[in-house]
Amino acid sequence: MTGLLESAALQLRVAKRLAPRRGASLSERLGRLDDRLVFVVGSPRSGTTFLAGAIGSLPGFVDLGEVPPLKAAVPELVTLSSEEAARRLRRILAIARRVGLVGAVRAVEQTPELAHLVDVVAVAYPEARIVHILRDGRDVVCSLLEKPWLRPEDGADDAGIAYGAYARFWVEPERREEFSGTSDARRAAWAWRRYVTAVRAARSPVLELRYERMTEDPDGVARKLTAHLATSSDALAAALRLAHRESIGRYRRDLSEEQLADVLAEAGDLLRELGYLEVT
Repeated sequence: MTGLLESAALQLRVAKRLAPRRGASLSERLGRLDDRLVFVVGSPRSGTTFLAGAIGSLPGFVDLGEVPPLKAAVPELVTLSSEEAARRLRRILAIARRVGLVGAVRAVEQTPELAHLVDVVAVAYPEARIVHILRDGRDVVCSLLEKPWLRPEDGADDAGIAYGAYARFWVEPERREEFSGTSDARRAAWAWRRYVTAVRAARSPVLELRYERMTEDPDGVARKLTAHLATSSDALAAALRLAHRESIGRYRRDLSEEQLADVLAEAGDLLRELGYLEVT
């Protein structure tokens, strides 16, 4: 019973956020659910929120934000068969969209943890589009270090997931003890590496976008993205121009030599593979 009450409370929070959408018609709110969802995935603090908001601002789309019941369910979903996980994922999002009066518009979902369920998403929604926003892991670490999520602190996020240095479901089983005993910077780099590699290992079609490229050429990225989504690029390009350029390369001023060494020890190979270590 407690679990049901908690789930209901989380769904009501989704409804409170989504229901006041201005200009939404009755048919949009109550119509048949559109299965052409857009899933924005990637490491936390990589720009998932910004990109999903930009797409969700387009006519005919709505940004769901992070759906807390889905975020809370991911650690269990990754243990299930693809078919069962897909069935549960569809149920959670159907309830969230109905309670939130989303209806017949294309929903944009941005829960970063779905990076570990990309192939399940494709099974659940064959018509969906999946977009991976990728950002320099060193800058991601700077941003993660500002948050309490991976630090040994008390508290929990909106999905009820506790903060702390403990090993999450995405930590390699043979390294779980190591995770809790390492530095905050290395844990943050660890998270970035595991989220990025999970998306890139997926078999399903995924459009990969670089945050850095988005700030340099928003028009070009908008054209590429709108071709993927089959929508208009003009409004999206305007939204992408709001991306923060000043956060690019912040690791140079924000990370100590020791922290940067920890980041490179944990994620240097992936940074090099992606070409980030070639940037000075």
